[in-house]
Amino acid sequence: MMFLNMKSVGVCLCLLITCAGCGPAIVGTAAVGAYKGTTDERTFGHMVDDSLITGGVKTRLLSDKFSSGLKIDVDTVEQVVTLTGVVENAEQRRIAENIALATPNVRRVENLLTVGSKSTGERFDDAVILSKINTSLMKEPGVRSLNIDVDVNQGRVTLTGIVTSSVERDRVVNIARSCPGAISVRDNLVIK
Repeated sequence: MMFLNMKSVGVCLCLLITCAGCGPAIVGTAAVGAYKGTTDERTFGHMVDDSLITGGVKTRLLSDKFSSGLKIDVDTVEQVVTLTGVVENAEQRRIAENIALATPNVRRVENLLTVGSKSTGERFDDAVILSKINTSLMKEPGVRSLNIDVDVNQGRVTLTGIVTSSVERDRVVNIARSCPGAISVRDNLVIK
């Protein structure tokens, strides 16, 4: 079964590489993915399981008539799904959480969806905060920035991923908290 999935992935990659102009982008993405895979503290099996869960949740959200048009970010670490983004009402928030909970192998859901709408200014502000935090994480010695996912919604920062120690976790959280414009920081980092 695993061989069949890997074979399918290989075929898809070969098809994508043959597309004109796609080669450098794919090779660059693969290099980042390979680096991330070698620095991630999870086992390969856990990374695959988490990726399958994330894909399953995203697919279910897209196929549901109430949540298909929503921009919901889905992250999974050790079978714990974190939902971030902005939804229009409390019902959409509840539906998204229930969809995630109904996905096979999900242990728990952290529903950090915000009810409301984002103005263009808020989207821009969030992008600036995100960029500043990611840049600071990349520059910080002893922080494996590729193992950390940063989401920003209306100034609220959510950190998801794996760190190697409480010292690294504290560095990451402090970088996010010290970023101008960050209203709050939610720490979903796992020490492994």
